[in-house]
Formats: sequence, C-alpha cells, structure tokens
Amino acid sequence: MHAIGIDIGGTKIAGALVSETGEIIAEDRQPTPAGERGQIVDLVVAMIDRLATGHEVTAAGVAAAGFVDAAQSTVYYAPNISWRNEPLQRLISERVSMPITIDNDANAAGWAEYRFGAGRAVTDMTMLTIGTGVGGAIVTQGHLFRGGFGAGAELGHLRVVPDGLACGCGARGCIEQYGSGRALLRMANALADAGGIGLALAEARAANGELNGTIVGEFIAAGDPGAVHALQELGRWLGQACASLSAVLDPQLFVFGGGVAVAGDLLLDPIREAYLQHLPARGYHPEPGFVIAELENDAGVVGAADLARIHATAH
Repeated sequence: MHAIGIDIGGTKIAGALVSETGEIIAEDRQPTPAGERGQIVDLVVAMIDRLATGHEVTAAGVAAAGFVDAAQSTVYYAPNISWRNEPLQRLISERVSMPITIDNDANAAGWAEYRFGAGRAVTDMTMLTIGTGVGGAIVTQGHLFRGGFGAGAELGHLRVVPDGLACGCGARGCIEQYGSGRALLRMANALADAGGIGLALAEARAANGELNGTIVGEFIAAGDPGAVHALQELGRWLGQACASLSAVLDPQLFVFGGGVAVAGDLLLDPIREAYLQHLPARGYHPEPGFVIAELENDAGVVGAADLARIHATAH
C-alpha cells in the first residue's frame, strides 16, 4: 500500500515513496522551475513516474501552498506560483495512471505529525508552521479540518492586532505579520537599529550586508540577548493567538513546525507564558501541550502520500 507524496515549495519540489506506516522508501528533490506553470506539472509527472518505477503504488498526493477546493482537485490561489483556479488534479491525472489528490502543504504536514509524529497520541491537534509565513493545520476528533470550501485552517491570517501591519493577504494585523520568520527578521533589525542588546545583531548586519534567517538562528542558538529577545517577542504573539484558537478549537496539543521551530524551548516557553495570560477562563480550562514537530522537512511528502492513500481507498 505504498503512496507517493509531492511537496511543491517556492524553491524546491520534494517527492517521496511512502509506506502505509509513514516510512520513506525512496525520495527525490528538484529545483522548482521558475518559468511558466506548465513546467511544474511536467516535473511533478516525471517525479511520480520515477518514484513509482518498480513499485506497486496506490495513489499520489500533491501538496502546495495555497487554497485548495474541498474536492482536493483545484488550487483556487497559490501565493508563490501563478495558479488561479488551476485544475491541477486534472492536469496531472491526464498523464499518470493512478489516483491523484491535491492538498494544502500545511494540511499535509499537520496530518503527517498527527499520524506519525508529535500528535500521534491525541485526537485533537492544532499545528502552526513558522516559516517565511505562518501556516496551519487542524485535526479534530481524528479528522483533518478543511472547511466548507476546502480553504479552512489558514491560521496565519487570524487577526491579532486591529488595523495592524499590512499582510500579503490584503488584511491588516494577521498573526503572520507578528509570528513568522519574516517577522522575526523585522524584530531583529529593529533591535539592531536600537543598539543596546541589539549591538551584536547590528555588527553582523554590517558585516554581511543584511540579517537573514540563518544568521539570526545562529545568534539564537548561541544565546545572543538581542536575538533571543526577538524570538521571545515572536513567541508571545504566537501564544496570544493560540489562546484565541483554544477558545474555538480546544485542542489537546499545539505542534509547531517550520524553520523557526528549531529553537525548541526558547520558542515554546514564551508561547506557553503568553497563552496562559490570554486564555479565557484560565484555571478552569484544561491546558494543552506545546511541542515541536518531529518530522521536520519530511512532513509534507509523508502527509501528502498518506492523505492520497486514504482518499483513494475511500473512493
């Protein structure tokens, strides 16, 4: 019962042949084509063919950032690729001889964590992926929440600041503007401008021309007070958002993935603290767990494969 998972990112496309227990048997990675969108379909079809060669494969799932319809066939909108109402499932199905499903990349990663990673001991889990932006996935009573139109769980666009910073989605004050990797860089640059605990960040920026995620991550790991302060501010915003999410979703567990999550407890501690400060009916509401995702870069392909397998066996 092997399945194939494909995860289309802004810079690379990852693919894997995955067993029904979540084990990766074979994998492939290619740069994301920068040209017209048909090249992405060509690359995905070729990757599926390569991974399937010599194996019995039940289905293939393709995950990408963007809004996907409830039928798991059409990408309404993708921020990093020029897809608008793209019939991606049909375009791939016309060229491969197995069932194809399309999914949001954060949904795929969250499902992988629920099935095979940090969330496998619970029934209700909320995952936030803290990368360039903020993605989300919700599992409730063992089912992935998609919403009525398929575009639910866009947790990065929960509004935390009325008339706050402008977001790429067109709204203002979304948690993505305060709790993402991009937000962390903005906070680190502000500290560098102010001097004081940001002095080392300012020196690194002068030496490198700019601050990037790798530099700030290294400073956090080294315990630099400015970088850690920026991370703590980020964590406080995420904790506040989680308190609001708890009031609606009541998860047993919050899971944090993405590049910023490698900070571990340095990120989780301020999240927990702010969560408790903002939790409605604190002291009377059971407290969820807060953990770091376990599957890291494999979550997207593993989740996409497992969701495709489940979809194919149910239809």
